[in-house]
Amino acid sequence: PREDLLKSLGSICEFNNVDHRTELNGVDRLIVRRGQPFTISVYLRSGSYQPGVSSLDCVAETGPQPSEQYGTKASFALSANIDTSCWSASVTGPPGDMVVLSICSSPNAPIGRYTLTLGRSVRTEFILLFNPWCPGDAVYMDNEQSLAEYILAQDGIIFRGSYKHPIPTAWNFGQFEHGILDICLRILDMNPKCLRNPGKDYSGRRNAVYVSRVLSAMVNCNDDKGVLLGRWTTDYEGGVSPLYWRGSVEILRNWDQQACQPVRYGQCWVFAAVACTVSRALGIPCRIVTNYLSAHDTNNNLVIERYVNEEGELMKSKEMIWNYHCWVESWMTRPDLKPDFNGWQASDPTPQEKSEDVYCCGPIPVKAIKEGELTFKYDASFVFAEVNADVLTYMKKKDGSTSNVTSATLVGQKISTKSVGSDAREDITHIYKYPEGSDEEREAFKRADHQNKLLHQKEDLGLLLSIKVTSDMKKGCDFDVFAVVTNNTEHEKHCRLVFGSCAMSYSGVLGGNCGFKDLLNVRLSPGAGESVPLTLNYSKYGGQLTEDSLIRLAALLLDYSTGEAKLAVRNIVLDDPQIKVRILGEPKENRKLAAEITLQNPLPEPLEDCCFSIEGSNLTGGRVITERLGCTVGPGEEAKVKIYFTPTHSGLRKLVVDFDSNKLCHVKGYRNVIIGK
Repeated sequence: PREDLLKSLGSICEFNNVDHRTELNGVDRLIVRRGQPFTISVYLRSGSYQPGVSSLDCVAETGPQPSEQYGTKASFALSANIDTSCWSASVTGPPGDMVVLSICSSPNAPIGRYTLTLGRSVRTEFILLFNPWCPGDAVYMDNEQSLAEYILAQDGIIFRGSYKHPIPTAWNFGQFEHGILDICLRILDMNPKCLRNPGKDYSGRRNAVYVSRVLSAMVNCNDDKGVLLGRWTTDYEGGVSPLYWRGSVEILRNWDQQACQPVRYGQCWVFAAVACTVSRALGIPCRIVTNYLSAHDTNNNLVIERYVNEEGELMKSKEMIWNYHCWVESWMTRPDLKPDFNGWQASDPTPQEKSEDVYCCGPIPVKAIKEGELTFKYDASFVFAEVNADVLTYMKKKDGSTSNVTSATLVGQKISTKSVGSDAREDITHIYKYPEGSDEEREAFKRADHQNKLLHQKEDLGLLLSIKVTSDMKKGCDFDVFAVVTNNTEHEKHCRLVFGSCAMSYSGVLGGNCGFKDLLNVRLSPGAGESVPLTLNYSKYGGQLTEDSLIRLAALLLDYSTGEAKLAVRNIVLDDPQIKVRILGEPKENRKLAAEITLQNPLPEPLEDCCFSIEGSNLTGGRVITERLGCTVGPGEEAKVKIYFTPTHSGLRKLVVDFDSNKLCHVKGYRNVIIGK
């Protein structure tokens, strides 16, 4: 009976999906990984199966124009045993009118939707994914803990803030939520290469390098019907601030439901997070990387040239140093390169510069960046500059002349990712760069032809300038920062010190003044030092802050006797108040829970239009749950709500929380929750 066949199909899907670690996508259809056998049952109307006598032709096809030439069609017959190196099939059950077949795809077959035809009349459909558990697959990763993190984990941590103060932000990747896999496959189908030549594109989907490059282009919408539109101003008309998003699920569903119109808006960590979701959904191990003080080199000379005026204020330029920048790393072999360059490959879906006439970047082996191999594919010089560019600073004077400014600005600091199995920060700077000043670093610069770094001399240590800050810099408070000047020469120094501050976005765009001091007569005896305070009052900086809560401090020291100038720059991030989350009740599968969420108002003014939102994979049913406060929250008072949700799967889950009001926008928090059976 039809009902019995459907039940049989359902049980087969459940068994196979669990075996292939795809059951969180659902068990109502067959989703398997390449290079690993799966089983199906076939009822023979013409009689029973006889080993050595009966035959059965099998055809697996994917794409609109299946072709054996392109590798999108495979024809194979029954064999005595499964061969996991190619498409193969064998009978695993006892002879009879119901035959149990074991089917295995090639470990380098194109991923995507397949139709499997058995004999003349039996047809079934399945989805084939990359298989990082299969040694023959290009994305093979021989570490179960890493696979649990980089494939199966549906939530994670993205590091933002500043390199002196990295701030963890929780993110709901949600790659197994209902419908997300179909959306990821649609992204591949909407890419321009597929629209121009679907046969060639589907064939290319056997190659993880090709797929990750397509994703780098399709997560942004600059050249295609991609997912996200970027915006780096404070005008988010027609969309929402990038800080609004708590996860990838809502973004991907919006793109799908809006006929592939771009979702507004994204910035680097949002682009990277969506790319991570899609990569993990398709079976490519993936993680998000944050590079602090990240250089954006527009002319490919590995040097960032910036200008300041006589007050130390940074002048507008195309070349920027972002406070931080996020991209993704994907794990795969590089058959197009030397074997030494397998492993983590950096890709950047944020649209910055074109690569082969398309806004995409990578994948490039991380080891190629470390070794200075800038001829390797793809976009090695751009990523190398992000972590290794030299910075030259010039002062543009009122008379139009320019002069050199000594500055200790570095790029590529505290390159960070989430640790495997915990929310701690893992510093991976060493996989991108050799230790500063080492012979290996110098050799890498030679290979990269980074002449500016090779010729760079150590700074004069005679007159020193630095910026010091306190440990307690919270939004809503007044606090002091300090310019520290030290005279290590044998002569008295007569100087001018300009010490200023302004609001800044994470991408380096400067905003309004937050505090300024100009001392025309600073005298320093030999060996003496002076610490000059600058008070930052909330009454002044509060109205200037961007959503990133960043302030740029700059101290410019002019030596009257020599005419030389020194510049010290430091970016500080102001701490948001902590969101406290308390789970009420015992966390169990399919049992309603309540989260009690509180936030104390740190500002000397009331908060209005307060709103809490939560989201979590297998916690909130793939949706965002929002609760608004019906009252104003005064200074020092607590905003408190209860939000109810029902977990659907056991295990460690991350409840991502967002608070928004008229004065505190998108304060983030999270709570790890262990859900029992």
